[in-house]
Amino acid sequence: VALNAAFLAPGESGGPEVYLRGLLPALAEAHPRTRFTLITTRRGAAALRLDGWEDFCRIEALEADDGNRRERLTAETLGVPGAARRVGAQVLHSLASAGPPIVFGGVRHVATLHDVTFLRMPTFPRATTLAMGGLMLGVGHGADGLITGSAAAGREIGERLHIPFERFTVVHHGPGRPPSSVALSPEETRQRHALPPEARIVLCVGAKRPHKNQLLLVEALPHLEGDVVLVLAGHAESYVERLRARAEELGVSGRLRLPDYVEDEELEGLWSLAGATGAAALPTLGEGFGLPVLEALGRGVPLACSDLDVLREVGGELLSTFDPHDPRSAAAAITAVLGDRELGARGPARAAQFSWERAARETYAVYERAWAGG
Repeated sequence: VALNAAFLAPGESGGPEVYLRGLLPALAEAHPRTRFTLITTRRGAAALRLDGWEDFCRIEALEADDGNRRERLTAETLGVPGAARRVGAQVLHSLASAGPPIVFGGVRHVATLHDVTFLRMPTFPRATTLAMGGLMLGVGHGADGLITGSAAAGREIGERLHIPFERFTVVHHGPGRPPSSVALSPEETRQRHALPPEARIVLCVGAKRPHKNQLLLVEALPHLEGDVVLVLAGHAESYVERLRARAEELGVSGRLRLPDYVEDEELEGLWSLAGATGAAALPTLGEGFGLPVLEALGRGVPLACSDLDVLREVGGELLSTFDPHDPRSAAAAITAVLGDRELGARGPARAAQFSWERAARETYAVYERAWAGG
């Protein structure tokens, strides 16, 4: 089995990288007699080799720069299928919604389609959106097997790309980033992020991009009590300047923290503070699964999030939901769960219903059906 990770920009790829890092080790552990090959970018290959991935899979580096979308598209259409044939793969699994529209040489193609958010709101430049949409359309109609992370995402993708929902196998992901065994102390965490001793934090973890909609949380800040500090932790893109500017306009800059990528122990410190007296928030406009929901619930942190079918599918009744276009609605939903440790304590049991072991088992079954021709 070859896995297509031509998308991989380590530390910047968001949900698809978490998906890769959760799924492939679980596949390799469950199927030790299957030879797994990961086809990825040069930088992705270097990072995963450092992380010891060659202990359980072969790594093939493409002649592609993960930061160059044109090179990525060429790699998706030509480099990936060529590498899959070269290593003798029987099944190729494209992990991030795009992939080669045609795969020759008897290789069966399975693709995971995450979501179509980028088609209904600005995420990439227009040319890139058209190219990625074309690849997704080709993969969706040409692959031998289709996987999606949630029924809600599968329905939306199917409607947008005219793919019958029955063609999808819904495979829920496992939890996102597992809790680190080491966390900064509350005092160290507050000091590192200049958080006053009395501050209650609202934590949002994710890349700062328009469809992640962190601007809504900035605009909700004036409607939250004055001791609430908003921490937006995640890879910074140009969108971060809009967040800073809006906070300045609203006079809440002193209550906003914008850390870029943070190390595991630092992130665990922030999660711990949020779980003690604060909350987590997820204002996204679209997700394929909603890994941050499981990250919060698994750590016992109460969560307020956008009122989306996909997030309710994952979080069940434990979510305080809001209109993702209404700052007052977001503020009310956050206020309702701030410091609610009883609600937070119910989260780990819900999160435990999702596992990468189950995802690997169900994914491998899709490989087998594709290889068998059905």
